[in-house]
Amino acid sequence: MDEVRAVARYVRISPRKVQAVIGAIKGKSVEAALNNLKFMPQKAASLLEKVVRSAVANAEENHNFDVDNLIVRNIYADQGPTMKRFRARARGRATRILKRTAHITVILAEEQV
Repeated sequence: MDEVRAVARYVRISPRKVQAVIGAIKGKSVEAALNNLKFMPQKAASLLEKVVRSAVANAEENHNFDVDNLIVRNIYADQGPTMKRFRARARGRATRILKRTAHITVILAEEQV
């Protein structure tokens, strides 16, 4: 079974926030997954939609897959590099702010009919 992937790297969102949305679309058909993502209020949903659409385009253009038979085989968000910032606090102190990034990977496969 052939697979197609698309990766969005260095996305400015915490991987944990993306993983909360991933559960809703993993294992579904691409059409159902995109429909679910379109109506979710989370920021991660729009980012995931963009990566899924990219994977569909890769499948259609590079591998000649039938888009109607594609399913979301696997999807995951790994941690990317963290930007470290600080916030000034009282009495000359500072606290650390961690601005996390994520690498989002979508793997699509053609469903056997």
